[in-house]
Amino acid sequence: MATVHFTQNLRRHVDCPSVDAEGATVRVVLDAVFAMHPALRGYILEDQGGLRKHVTVFVKGVQVHDREGLSDPVGAADEIYVMQALSGG
Repeated sequence: MATVHFTQNLRRHVDCPSVDAEGATVRVVLDAVFAMHPALRGYILEDQGGLRKHVTVFVKGVQVHDREGLSDPVGAADEIYVMQALSGG
């Protein structure tokens, strides 16, 4: 199972500790996580199902390429990091 980690700024809004989830793509893994933590979906995905503008996901230290379909492959022992960019000035 892949392990999914969330940054502190996301955990500030939604209770989302690191969690193990199965899946062969980022979409399948995130859907499994959203099944456990439904409130998290709105912070990560836009209405059409792609990543929100200020959210990025890394698999094995590499930023995902498919921000819309989330079809990037995930291995059973991979670590996934979901990060929300901070902005302001």
